[in-house]
This record gives sequence, structure tokens and C-alpha cells, in this order.
Amino acid sequence: MNPRTLVRAEGAVVAAAATVTYALDGRSLLVFLAVILLPDASMAGYLHSRRVGAITYNAVHTYVGPVVLAAVGVLTGTGLAVGIALIWTAHIGADRLFGYGLKYADREFGDTHVQRL
Repeated sequence: MNPRTLVRAEGAVVAAAATVTYALDGRSLLVFLAVILLPDASMAGYLHSRRVGAITYNAVHTYVGPVVLAAVGVLTGTGLAVGIALIWTAHIGADRLFGYGLKYADREFGDTHVQRL
């Protein structure tokens, strides 16, 4: 299997696992639907420049943020933080499934790390 297919399959598994975990924990579908596209607000950085857009988009579209948020939520007993982390993780996984990847500051928006695989 080529790397692009693997990244997309990985995204599907991550999105499904995060979504199922969220649902099995009895969390609100309305909150899920309200928050699932929120990470894409990071594209607003492109209104300033490609460089700023790539930085803001990439900062929100890596698994580092949701993993840290989930850890904080678990350690502090804050269920909302864990729920938001699961939605955020599902978003990133779905992006990878559909071929959206991290952006390059010196390239067009659609030229991502997934496209280069």
C-alpha cells in the first residue's frame, strides 16, 4: 500500500475511533455537530498571508493539541475537555481521510503533505 493510502486509512481509523469513543461515552451529538468544523476557523490566517495561514492551520491540525487537551481533561476530571479533544481528533482524522494535510508556507493551500505522498 502506498503512503498516501496509508495516511488516509489511518485518518479513517482515528476519526472512527474518536467518534465512537465520544458516542459511547454518552456525549451530546449536538455538541459534536456544533464543534466538528471549528478547527477549520484556523484557515482565517490565510487572510493575512500564506505563511501565517500555514502556521495557524498546522497548529490546529496536528494531534498534539487534542492529545494535550485530553490529558489535561483526564488529569483534572474535566469531561468537557476530553469531549472537545475527541471531536478535535475526529476532525483531524476526517481531514486526513479526505486527503487534507498540513500546509506549506511557500505553496498553494491545496499543496499539502498528503498530496506529496
